[in-house]
Amino acid sequence: MKSSDELIVPLGAGAATTALVYPGQRGPGGAAFILAHGAGAGQRSTFIVDFARALSGSGLDGVTFNLLYTEQGRRLPDRAPLLEACYRAAIDVVQRELPSARRSLFVGGKSMGGRIATQVAAADPTLDLDGLVLLGYPLHPPGRTDKLRDAHLPAVARPMLFVQGSRDAFGTPAELELVMRRLSPPSTLWIVHGGDHSFRVGKDAARQAAVFAEVQRTIVEWIKEHS
Repeated sequence: MKSSDELIVPLGAGAATTALVYPGQRGPGGAAFILAHGAGAGQRSTFIVDFARALSGSGLDGVTFNLLYTEQGRRLPDRAPLLEACYRAAIDVVQRELPSARRSLFVGGKSMGGRIATQVAAADPTLDLDGLVLLGYPLHPPGRTDKLRDAHLPAVARPMLFVQGSRDAFGTPAELELVMRRLSPPSTLWIVHGGDHSFRVGKDAARQAAVFAEVQRTIVEWIKEHS
């Protein structure tokens, strides 16, 4: 495949969405990583594209896809069962089409995309996944620490990498650490110091690029360690 080749993900009842494949640029990928977008932007957003290209450049097969509401141009996310069904369908297609995904597959995403990945993994312990990468996990809505989205996380039962900004209004690293104590196998927390929910650290472009590059290196190293 060439960079960002398109896959069709059928969803039943005539619906379908698209996935983009970013093949590893250092020969056949030893592992694949499905990176889902957040609630407010699709797979062609700058954040998702830049991260997928960086992972590809490091030798991983990166895959992105649009959740169905985004593919159809709707602004409001679907309810959780539909989001989960879409993610699961993407996993099925990627495992069928990519040899690397059959060898070693990681899933996750930005914010809501990562949360849906954890829900899919928690719902099916037989799903062949090597781990999850969660970029800005939305532990709770901003200012609503009474609305935690953590009850399902112990059922994931795979290694997880949480990358969290120290200023994340959807959940601080300290809040995540409390949750992680209940997880087995042990999970990993990488803190973006000074970062918000999207790892933004300020207006200095060079500093921001360095922060993103460090996060991307962390993801690649963690995936290779757990492949």
